[in-house]
Amino acid sequence: MNLLIVTTSYPDESEGEAAAGVFVRDFVRALNEQGHRVHIVAPGAEQRDTNEQGILVKRFTVPKKPLSLLKPQKPRDWPAIIQTLRNGQRAVYAACRENRFDHIFALWVLPSGAWARSAAKRSGISYGTWALGSDIWSLGKVPVVRQLLKWVLRGARYRYADGFQLAGDVERISGMGCSFLPSARRLSVPQVRPVSQTPPYRLAFLGRWHLNKGIDLLLEALQRLNDKDWQRIEAVRIFGGGPMEDLIRTQGEHLKERGRPVEIGGYLNRNGAADLLSWTDFVLIPSRIESIPVIFSDAMQMNRPVIAMPVGDLPTLIDTHRCGLVAEQVSAIALTTALQTALRDKTSTYAEGIKAACLQFDINESARRFIHGLENQHNVGD
Repeated sequence: MNLLIVTTSYPDESEGEAAAGVFVRDFVRALNEQGHRVHIVAPGAEQRDTNEQGILVKRFTVPKKPLSLLKPQKPRDWPAIIQTLRNGQRAVYAACRENRFDHIFALWVLPSGAWARSAAKRSGISYGTWALGSDIWSLGKVPVVRQLLKWVLRGARYRYADGFQLAGDVERISGMGCSFLPSARRLSVPQVRPVSQTPPYRLAFLGRWHLNKGIDLLLEALQRLNDKDWQRIEAVRIFGGGPMEDLIRTQGEHLKERGRPVEIGGYLNRNGAADLLSWTDFVLIPSRIESIPVIFSDAMQMNRPVIAMPVGDLPTLIDTHRCGLVAEQVSAIALTTALQTALRDKTSTYAEGIKAACLQFDINESARRFIHGLENQHNVGD
C-alpha cells in the first residue's frame, strides 16, 4: 500500500523531545519493512522534504514546539494554533497533490485527523485515526473542540486508540466502534543489566515534566520517604523536560541537600532511554492522566517492574499480569506507600508477569494488525 501518515509528533534531531513521536517512527519503519510505501507529514524546525531510510518525510514549520503545550483555552496560544493549523493543512494538501495514496492515517485525532479528513475528501480516499489520551481526555473537555473531535471521528473509516479505556471513550464521543492498537517502540541494548533481586534498589522516571505526568507528585513522595526507606534505595534518576522544569530541579536540589541520592537530568534519545532502563530496577509512572504510556512497554521490554498511579489501563494491565505495583489513589501519599511496599519486595515476584505483558506490546505486530484491518475495511468498502 501507499500510505500517508499525518502526525504532530515525529522525531528529528531532538528525538528525546518527541514524546509519542518516538514510537510513531518505529511504527512507520515496521510498515516500511513489511513492504508498504510510507510518506510522513509532520512539524519541524524548517519546511523541507527528506528521505529517511526509505521513508519520505515532509516537514512543515510551526511557531512553537512541542505542540502539546498549545492550549485552546488560552487566548495567547491562538496565534500559534492558527498558524500551526494552516501550515499543517497546506502540507497535507501538498503531499496528496504530489502522490496518489491508498489511505491517510492520522496520529492523532486533532489536529491531524482534521487535516486528514479535509484532504481525504478532496482526494476521494479514506482516512482513519489513532487516538491518544491527550486527544480525548484533555481536548475533549472543551465543548467546541469535543464537537470537532466527534466530527473527525465519525468521518473516519475506522478508529484506533492506544488504550482499552480510551477506546471506550472514543466510542462514546463518536457513537462508532474503536479498536485498541498497542503503542510501543523498539529498544536495543547489547547487554541488559540483570535487575537487582533485593534492596537497595535503583528507581527511574523518564518522561515529560508536565502536570499530567505527575512528576510533582513523585518529587513529593520522595520527600515523604523516611531514612529507613532511603536505606533501601541505591539511587533515583529523573530524566526528561518540560514546563515544570524549574520546580523539578529545585525540589531535586532540596533532596540532594538532605543527602538523598537523586539525579536530575534532561531529555534522552532512544539509546539514552535504553541505558537508563537497563540501569534501573523499578520504572516510575506517577501520571495523573494516562492511557498506556510508551514507558510502560519500554519497561516490559527491559524486564523492569513498574510503580504506577491508578489511571487509564495501568491498573488492569499491572494487576492482570502482576508486573508491578499500583498506588491506591492518585496522590503523593498513596505513591509513597506504593514505593515503600516495592522497596520491601523481591523483584523476582514480577518476572513472569513482565514476560506475559511484553508479548502484548510489539510494534511489529501493531503494524501487521493495522494493515490487516485496513485491508479488511477496504474489502468491505469495495
